[in-house]
Amino acid sequence: MAISTGGGGNETPMSDINTTPLVDVMLVLLIIFLIAVPVAIQTIEKLKIPVIKSQESKDKVENLLLTVSTTDENGRSAGEPGFTGASRGGECRVYFNNLTPVTSQELYDQAFKRLDTIVKREGGAEAIMNDPDKIPQVHIRGDVNAPWRCVAGAIYNVQAAGYPTVGFISNPVDPDA
Repeated sequence: MAISTGGGGNETPMSDINTTPLVDVMLVLLIIFLIAVPVAIQTIEKLKIPVIKSQESKDKVENLLLTVSTTDENGRSAGEPGFTGASRGGECRVYFNNLTPVTSQELYDQAFKRLDTIVKREGGAEAIMNDPDKIPQVHIRGDVNAPWRCVAGAIYNVQAAGYPTVGFISNPVDPDA
């Protein structure tokens, strides 16, 4: 880097770029990312669906209910004889309307058909957008041991099918405990 002393009869402007502020900004950004990335990763891994004090909601019939779980260590799904509980390493299982097991593609297809039927019944997209209470929601009941990848896959599929609002169902706090 050249330094001009300001003397000498040459009256041309200096054309060197002062890189010190650029380096300072880059170092500050590097430090921010070094601190922020590990925090973001830790919070995702430790995600737990909360147990909260809640009130019973008045659900609309049109709301889509999903249950997300996994197979147990022996590969059995919930509802099968001998099921010992969801396993973190198990295969994802999604139940449409809390009863029917579906694959990712079936979840997308059925959610899209259901939403399309509701929108057509209400008079089209314009009519349903004018009354947000008519827009159905998705409520997900996730097993505590189901990995986040299973829940995220279900969220992705229903949002790709057109559902704008996704919520989670938790267990209420037992006031007697």
